[in-house]
Amino acid sequence: MKTTKDIRIAVLIDADNIPSTNIKAMMEEIAKYGSPTFKRIYGDWTKPNLTGWKNVLLENAITPIQQYGYTTGKNATDSAMIIDAMDILYTEKVDAFCIVSSDSDFTRLATRLRESGMTVIGLGERKTPNPFIVACDKFIYIEILNIPEDEPKETSDAHKGKKRTNSQVKETLKRIDKETIQLISATIRDLGDDSGWAFLGEVGNLILKKQPDFDPRNFGFVKLALLIKSIDKFEVDERETEKRSIKLVYVRVK
Repeated sequence: MKTTKDIRIAVLIDADNIPSTNIKAMMEEIAKYGSPTFKRIYGDWTKPNLTGWKNVLLENAITPIQQYGYTTGKNATDSAMIIDAMDILYTEKVDAFCIVSSDSDFTRLATRLRESGMTVIGLGERKTPNPFIVACDKFIYIEILNIPEDEPKETSDAHKGKKRTNSQVKETLKRIDKETIQLISATIRDLGDDSGWAFLGEVGNLILKKQPDFDPRNFGFVKLALLIKSIDKFEVDERETEKRSIKLVYVRVK
């Protein structure tokens, strides 16, 4: 069984649909899931709107792929990414793909890669259409990557060069609504034993299969356990193992 360190990821970035300001946070996020072996970014680098990317490519060892727009209204960049993705797939040198874009045009690509046994991670803005989100194994919103874990009163805003107040940070977060609670409740019941207890790790995995863009950070929590503890409808039981430093967390619906 491969560890996270052994998983090889092809990272393909759509420069036309992703802001360059978040690149460092994006690459750090991707590194949590494996080792990026291919790192390519696609766009027409003769256009002035991509100037912001040029300053960060060398710092992150990302290879720019030049793609001219041959016809007005047609996105040649998308086609180039899709062709390269299939070429990389057939080399059998990677275990997963990370498609960084907010464009629904990559929905079919994500589906095709998963059909071939690849894990597909999506990274994009909240405006990303749902078809692309659900076509991925996991989808991460770029906006939550800049939210610090301890939510300080002020945090730097890379887009404006100003400071964001705590209230502005929280505006980026989703509210824990009835649908979220129902999703967690139903998943716990799906996995629960005769007493209703379910292992938290399995709960998190099943939630992702049901809703790929689910992430506790969307609600301001670093981990799923902290999110569940904040909701009065659930019980949490931390069980000790032979190693005192390791505890298994189980949850159930009250």
